[in-house]
Amino acid sequence: MSVRRLFLGICTLLLVVLTPLPGHALEVAEGVIATSVENRQPVGTADHFPATIGTLYCFSRLVGAGENATVTHRWYHGDRKMAEVELPVRSGDWRTWSSKTLLPRWQGPWRVDIVDASGNLLQSVPFRLE
Repeated sequence: MSVRRLFLGICTLLLVVLTPLPGHALEVAEGVIATSVENRQPVGTADHFPATIGTLYCFSRLVGAGENATVTHRWYHGDRKMAEVELPVRSGDWRTWSSKTLLPRWQGPWRVDIVDASGNLLQSVPFRLE
């Protein structure tokens, strides 16, 4: 075996071993609950809100996405799933959000689970409706 073939074989092996698998690099750089989104930025972020707030937004800034990536926002009141919104991620640094209208009688603990296309939990964003 020539030195050149051996070198190319080792380079190919390193490339395969060191290349991240698709979908594994996607991360949530920012995940917050807000009262609105203006100019692609969350406004009025907090971890508790009055029961009469009406609509809240889950804002996500995602980094490291590959082609055709998606995330899903799963809105939970306690352990009961109340909504699920699939969102496209169209670049390696992408901002996106979903919204949920909340009724005053839905007081208590809430969370939005941000999951990748394979259902892996990327981040859980808790908040409380008081």
